[in-house]
Amino acid sequence: QVQLVESGGGSVQAGGSLRLSCATSGYTDYIYSRICMAWFRQAPGKEREGVAVIESVGITAYADSVKGRFTISKDNAKNTLYLQMNSLKPEDAAMYYCAAKLSSGPCRLTGDFDYWGQGTQVTVSS
Repeated sequence: QVQLVESGGGSVQAGGSLRLSCATSGYTDYIYSRICMAWFRQAPGKEREGVAVIESVGITAYADSVKGRFTISKDNAKNTLYLQMNSLKPEDAAMYYCAAKLSSGPCRLTGDFDYWGQGTQVTVSS
């Protein structure tokens, strides 16, 4: 059973930073090294949107709204996914979810992700 558990959310002032973590379990290190992982977010009254994605080989892609401010990374030794968020804006406030895609196909935010975490709340004050 694949499990994803997010942490690191909180309340910050605009311009501040947060680092979100997603601990993964339920599969071998070999499988983890080959999967596609991503961060999504959903604000009240809005649809879920893709934030950042990282391929198994480390190539990353970002939504235009966070490009240059957010960085997605992973530590294969710890089976942990990260999202470093800098220069936070009030519009970044949302519930953030990590997700994993084990199925075949391109690793991108428009792909079908199979597993999801419970989410961690990010609030940004002006």
